[in-house]
Amino acid sequence: MPRYDRLKAIAQEAGSLFLEGYHAPKEVSYKSDIDLVTQYDVAVEELLKARLAEAFPEHTLVGEESSDDHTFPEKAIYIDPIDGTTNFVHGIPFCAISIGIWENQQPVAGCVYNPVLEELFFAEKGKGATLNGEPIRVGDAETLTASLIATGFPYTKIEKGVDYHWVMQSMERLLPCTRDIRRLGSAAIDLCYTARGTFAGFYEINLKPWDVAAGILIVLEAGGAVSGCDGSPYTLDQRIIVASNGTIHAELVKHLGEAPAT
Repeated sequence: MPRYDRLKAIAQEAGSLFLEGYHAPKEVSYKSDIDLVTQYDVAVEELLKARLAEAFPEHTLVGEESSDDHTFPEKAIYIDPIDGTTNFVHGIPFCAISIGIWENQQPVAGCVYNPVLEELFFAEKGKGATLNGEPIRVGDAETLTASLIATGFPYTKIEKGVDYHWVMQSMERLLPCTRDIRRLGSAAIDLCYTARGTFAGFYEINLKPWDVAAGILIVLEAGGAVSGCDGSPYTLDQRIIVASNGTIHAELVKHLGEAPAT
């Protein structure tokens, strides 16, 4: 089995536990006023870390539920056991396991698996992106007017601070210029749906590395573009991510405007 193909088998093994939890009663606790976590977030991450440590012993494992360290190791695997926990809790099928491998600050492999919808997205650097083993490509929208755009809202919205105001102002600028905007509730899925052409673009503020580490490569390998909100190459410590089919990228960045001051 090619080295990075093991990601798919590991994600599918963890997917069985994920799916069990999706249909089962859950113990819900709170990381913040609205940031939920369940016993399945923790259990799925523990399973993933155990398998990934065996398969990739030279990599540092950075998981949402077990890592407070936001540094960026030379060789890292970023793990989100359930991206879209709120959807997972409420029985909305847009939630997924996300595993992204980065080396020297660049993505080299990524897997996003939604066991509920049986969608497994995978990419390896230089080898293209697939959905359930079939190649995928970004869509062909040429203008924002012809584009369906995805976004998400930060947990900091409850504070009504600079993040909240940037979200509202950017949407006010962008919404009239698009076909429409969708908010599915999982950044990993939003990126993968951009890669397969469902969305022409995606943007969001205040995501964490494990939210996007896999999806970034899937978009790039599907022929798309990923940047910060100023159009510069995206790095995992940036506050805003913008992804697109490439054709509309400059127009999308222009309408989003500058990042808010910290």
